[in-house]
Amino acid sequence: MLKIARLHSSDNVLVALQDLKKGEIVNYASEQYEIAHDIAAKHKFVTKDLNINDHIIMYGIVVGKVKENIKKGAQISTFNIVHEADSYSTKNKKPYTWAPLDVTAWENKTFMGYHRKDGKVGTRNFWLVVPLVFCENRNILILKEAFEKELGYAQADTYKSLVHNLVKAYKNGSNPNDLTLETSPKNTSNHIFENIDGIKFLTHEGGCGGTRHDAQVLCKLFAAYALHPNVAGITVLSLGCQNSEYEIFLSEIKANDPAFSKPILFFEQQKGTEHDLLESAIKDTFQGLIEANKINRQPAPISKLNIGLKCGGSDGFSGISANPALGHLSDIMVSLGGKTLLAEFPELHGVEQELIDRCIKDADSEKFESLMRTYSAKAEAVGSSFAFNPSPGNIKDGLITDAIKSAGAAKKGGNAPISGVLDYAEIAQVDGLHLVCTPGNDVEAVTGKVASGATVVLFTTGLGTPTGNPVSPVVKVSTNNTLANKMSDVIDFNCGSIIEGTETIEQCGERLLEYVIALASGETICQAERLGQNDFIPWKRGISL
Repeated sequence: MLKIARLHSSDNVLVALQDLKKGEIVNYASEQYEIAHDIAAKHKFVTKDLNINDHIIMYGIVVGKVKENIKKGAQISTFNIVHEADSYSTKNKKPYTWAPLDVTAWENKTFMGYHRKDGKVGTRNFWLVVPLVFCENRNILILKEAFEKELGYAQADTYKSLVHNLVKAYKNGSNPNDLTLETSPKNTSNHIFENIDGIKFLTHEGGCGGTRHDAQVLCKLFAAYALHPNVAGITVLSLGCQNSEYEIFLSEIKANDPAFSKPILFFEQQKGTEHDLLESAIKDTFQGLIEANKINRQPAPISKLNIGLKCGGSDGFSGISANPALGHLSDIMVSLGGKTLLAEFPELHGVEQELIDRCIKDADSEKFESLMRTYSAKAEAVGSSFAFNPSPGNIKDGLITDAIKSAGAAKKGGNAPISGVLDYAEIAQVDGLHLVCTPGNDVEAVTGKVASGATVVLFTTGLGTPTGNPVSPVVKVSTNNTLANKMSDVIDFNCGSIIEGTETIEQCGERLLEYVIALASGETICQAERLGQNDFIPWKRGISL
């Protein structure tokens, strides 16, 4: 296994793949480097003496500026460099060429999916129950309690059983620490509806009391979820007087699909008693489930997949292992005529010009630049900045400037040209790679990416995160072996083999695609599904990085 790596020929930093000791001599490309002090794996050291205001180059682009002189072999850190990134503009757009990959081996691959009347194919068959306003959250939770266990979709009462046994031990005067407790009781429930993967109950804190724009976007978000190929039908609860009106929700659906034919069950509390609302909602939803259960999985080409590309809890290996593996997978999908989605605009800061160059249409280049500048300006207006995006955990594990983080994050998008640029909750209509405007915030980003049509989300992580989504499977992809072993109940797929040198980026990405095909076919479920990780946070267009 190599101890260090250079990510681009023009870089003036090298990445430690293993812990390095002070005074150790390491070799790379016929050059020797004496390590100035102990450097933990994932961090970087400079390849030559650098002076104040010199640029740090990584992935072949500017990712920082020196604020204290740095000697050859010394580590870069928040003490000696600050964020710096190249300027960008559609006026400087350069021609971009890319040759699709040889995908002969994948052309006849299929997955077993749910075919919808609009031609899209889902990887899951869900029924949604949603509130147009936070006032209905309690009723949503009442419906959740009424339905889940009876239909066989409830999570195993692992921790309820644990507390029960502790209470029992306490009452008996026993020492709970002396007991052998059943911490993982088996969930013996069976699904009543064999072709329905679940009934999902969403709650949120919006719909009224905020800006009318936020209410409009919430309706657009719910419309996108209703249109999603993983959704068979939807039950909608409304109070009746809120800003997020049912008519807005319907108009957003029709704007995207005038021929929309999925069942929508609508119930308004101010038209009668709460009892009447809930009784009607339960009876009608149950009838809807009976009809949705008539849909069977059928073969579909894998080009019908729409794959979201996400990272969170990133580390210094993210841009070296897992993210490039997703990039290769994305390039395969684009070459096949599929769709992939790259989001998190604060984590594309520093690579804007490259993405502008890759946009096929000038209108998309202009839209991307406009969205980035507007978003950045809003952050600066409240005393923040994209430069503040790296979290303490990111910094501790080697991502010490936003540009370093962004350059690695962008690797998830591979090298294919960009077919479309989408604002939040816009649905991808054409094939190819898309940029989707969302925050970097894990749940807000995944919520928005699924609204744009992702039927599977691949989520790379170096530190570990349990994020999921109620509509689409969210696959956790580890950047390193340590994390995969430590958090095996969260991680689905490990790219640590790339760091170890036992597998190439291409081999790992293709192995991941095979996993995705099995997941999309319902042959397996990911850990987020197993854990019932149904995170859903709509983005209010304030400042969230």
